Amino acid sequence: MSSSPSKAAAGSGAPVVRNVFLLAVCQALAQSGNVLNVATTSLAAQILEGNDFYWTTLPVTMQHLGVMLSVYPAAMSGQRFGRSIGFGLGSLAGMAAGGLLSLAMWIGSFPLLCFGGLAMGYSIANMQLYRFAATELAPPVYRARAISYVTSAGVFAGLLGPAIARWTPDLLAHQFLATYLALVALHGLALAVQRLIEFPQVKVEQEASGPQRPLSEIARQPAFIVAALTAMASFGVMSFLMTASPLAIVACGIDAREPPVTIFWHMMGMFAPAFVTGHLIGRFGVLNIMLLGLAILVAGAVVDLAGIDVWNFRVGLLLNGVGWNFAFVGATTLVTTTYRPSEKGKTQALNDFLVFGTTATSSLLAGILQQATGWSALNWFALPLIAMPILAVLWLRLRPGAVAA
Repeated sequence: MSSSPSKAAAGSGAPVVRNVFLLAVCQALAQSGNVLNVATTSLAAQILEGNDFYWTTLPVTMQHLGVMLSVYPAAMSGQRFGRSIGFGLGSLAGMAAGGLLSLAMWIGSFPLLCFGGLAMGYSIANMQLYRFAATELAPPVYRARAISYVTSAGVFAGLLGPAIARWTPDLLAHQFLATYLALVALHGLALAVQRLIEFPQVKVEQEASGPQRPLSEIARQPAFIVAALTAMASFGVMSFLMTASPLAIVACGIDAREPPVTIFWHMMGMFAPAFVTGHLIGRFGVLNIMLLGLAILVAGAVVDLAGIDVWNFRVGLLLNGVGWNFAFVGATTLVTTTYRPSEKGKTQALNDFLVFGTTATSSLLAGILQQATGWSALNWFALPLIAMPILAVLWLRLRPGAVAA
């Protein structure tokens, strides 16, 4: 009997490596667009409304809100129609959003810039599902490694996104117009690469119609509670401190050219460890790696509290990124053990709704609290937020059989 694409995709060997690699390429392209948009949009808002405009971060917050609102339809479209169609719709949404942002700069419309950010949320919601799709392209024993390899594509995004953001703003008559047109191109390339991936197809009907537990029952599982809480805390604290750090650096009297350097080291911390995170989870266990990540997040906050020199910001944000990687990849691996194939869409959607609802709130509050309370207060506030998932993971370790093999 000949091997079908779906079997090849879920089997072992060269097809698995090829499919996971292509998915990582899609992640790199889409993540580059996300980095590009976040790095550019507040500055674009200043161009449209002036330097004293209070709501310059609103378009970015609208993107986070768009992600939160989009996670359920994005996850369910992937389950009902297959990953290829679901991710294709996400890339098309990214292209459309890039077009809206380009038009906003062309006509000078801040409301349209905000609407473009909201539309971009659907594309980013789909991009966040790449890590779950990676587990469907490889055998279960390689699940953590597949998540890790796809996440590691952020290293490339951390180089390409800022490079485009730096080179393109003044290429055309309207500032940032070329930047947002590049966003359209990145999502167009991701769409083209997706057509080359052999996503599993034969299980789509079974997954859509198989036996399902109520979502409340799934969410009450100890493993789901700990996974979601760890993902929320790690992503929320990471976003909270990353968003506020450029404002804090300038407020501390450091050269205004320092924030991009610090953010670069932060992004390398976020994504470079992903090359080995899956191997570490396989060797030491998912709960141990989650605890390690949370401990590193604490270390990052301690370094931030130790002073306001350049090295405090660079090392503190680097550790913040590494801690996020271990905790978030671990939490993603853990949550995949809590649902049946027929339940994956709604479970993944609930998990990401909680996570990106947290990041939307943290990104909005970061700048406000930095102005009102200062950098040290933000780091003190982060410590109890990290303590909650640490206690939760330790609790789960005391429950025999709480984590599926």
